[in-house]
Amino acid sequence: MIVGYARVSTQDQSLDIQIAALTAAGCDKVFSEKMSGTTSQRPALLAALEFVREGDTLVVTRLDRVARSQVDLHNMVRLLAHKGVGFRCTEQAGIDTTTSMGKLLIGVLASVAEFETDIRKERQREGIDAAKAKGTYKGGKTRIDPARVREMLGEGMGPGAVAKALGCSRMTVHRASLSG
Repeated sequence: MIVGYARVSTQDQSLDIQIAALTAAGCDKVFSEKMSGTTSQRPALLAALEFVREGDTLVVTRLDRVARSQVDLHNMVRLLAHKGVGFRCTEQAGIDTTTSMGKLLIGVLASVAEFETDIRKERQREGIDAAKAKGTYKGGKTRIDPARVREMLGEGMGPGAVAKALGCSRMTVHRASLSG
């Protein structure tokens, strides 16, 4: 059986493109979730790893959808190999652990993915430091008053207009309207 796994990092992102690619790759079953890849407890990934059996192949669109570090990827590939399960990527040709070349390539690409993650974190830290030096750093998530959100919605403003007025996302407006 060919089993797919799709992941996006935030609730606002869509899984549609990954699921379509996995379906086109012949996946009989697809596990998906909206959760950061840096989170160690990803329920859908754990369910997919539990589900696969000897002779199956786990398919992802890209390595960064399933692992964020070389160690994480190697541990997962080792677990799959122990179960007799292959591993493939649809967008990274040659990533197929059922071949010797695929095993080599996965090691190289895992190193590159880990490097890219480290570089991205460094750039983010540099940006935050620069914003702090300018005095423009807001300190993470936009904080809004749920009562104000409900008031604005009650006045007939749509969620998009409220989000624009408060400088936040529509999802933040939705969450604030439900909190109390």
